[in-house]
Amino acid sequence: MTPLFLSSEQIKAEARRLGFSACGLAPAEPLPADYADVLRRWLDEGCHAGMAYMENHLTLRLDPRRLVEGARTVVSVALNYFTGQELSPRGYAFARYAHGRDYHEVMRRKLRELLFAIGLEEHRHGRVFCDTAPVAERYWAVRCGLGWTGHNGQLIIPGAGSYFFLGELILTQPADCYDLPQRARCGICRRCVEACPAQALSGGGKVDARRCLSCLTIEHRGALPAGTGALMGRCVYGCDRCAEVCPWNRFASPTSVTDFFSSDALRQMTAEDWQVLDVEQYRRLFKGSAVKRVKFEGLVRNISALSGKKNG
Repeated sequence: MTPLFLSSEQIKAEARRLGFSACGLAPAEPLPADYADVLRRWLDEGCHAGMAYMENHLTLRLDPRRLVEGARTVVSVALNYFTGQELSPRGYAFARYAHGRDYHEVMRRKLRELLFAIGLEEHRHGRVFCDTAPVAERYWAVRCGLGWTGHNGQLIIPGAGSYFFLGELILTQPADCYDLPQRARCGICRRCVEACPAQALSGGGKVDARRCLSCLTIEHRGALPAGTGALMGRCVYGCDRCAEVCPWNRFASPTSVTDFFSSDALRQMTAEDWQVLDVEQYRRLFKGSAVKRVKFEGLVRNISALSGKKNG
């Protein structure tokens, strides 16, 4: 028999057992008007670039009860993906989150395990989400007390940093206890803003995707804007520079999730290897990887830009 109220203590204990680094709960309510206004202005200014999915289903994004009928509780969790591994210095770099298996698969599996561990059934008692539906993930992570939004727009967990995937359970039952947001603790630090080679950050969590190298090298379709290659450094997929300079990431510790560790083959690739990459090798290297989002043609485009062949 399902209890009348979900046990916050039990949910957090099971989340820890399953390897989640942080877990919090909040009532499933519409997002505050001021947050909705900021999001609408960001969209109106075109800061989402070509990511049309950010403006689609905006009413769902602003109210979890529209995503899950009868929703009463949002559970937000964070999963550490920092491995401490580095790819070959003779090769190119990839954003840390993409070194291992596709996080969507890993996170959804773990969220379903959490749902089962607390005695609930998917679709009967709620749904699991991980960057797979219009959910304001960072808002809910902050609202559930996991951390705060840094000047670079990433969730920062105190004493742990920002190398985390986020996921949610939206459930149809109330909980016996909800968490409160934490205060932002970036202060006057602007290292991330100053480190961004494309000047995509303006502080306060605002990111202009039209400039962001992560968005350009992953989400952008077609030729890269002129000069992009000169800004990419060694990274052909994504960009970690705003995270690398964040003082909070000095607390990052290696994850225990083996799915996020890179393969020997990926770590051994040199720049010369990347420049002659073919479709079959691409498929072997990135089977089950989030890198497949950019497709073979997109990755080759990025490699060409970085090596100065074109778009650089």
